[in-house]
Amino acid sequence: MADHELDLRGVVCPMNFVKTRLFLDKMAVGDLVKVILDAGEPVESVSSSVLAEGHQIEETQQLSEQTFCIKIRKREDAVKS
Repeated sequence: MADHELDLRGVVCPMNFVKTRLFLDKMAVGDLVKVILDAGEPVESVSSSVLAEGHQIEETQQLSEQTFCIKIRKREDAVKS
């Protein structure tokens, strides 16, 4: 299992989720990605959408007043496009 990082600071909704999903699609099942996002709507939107697709959020961490890190584990039973 490999760890990945995806920096989406400054990317507006819904593109931050689209980019997260495309990145997850390229990962192997069980891999972990650390997604760096702006605070507020981006964190809420990406978190809820990723969970709705069946992936697992292992941790949400506030890095600064305006930045969060969401650690997402790709699940085998996640929705396929």
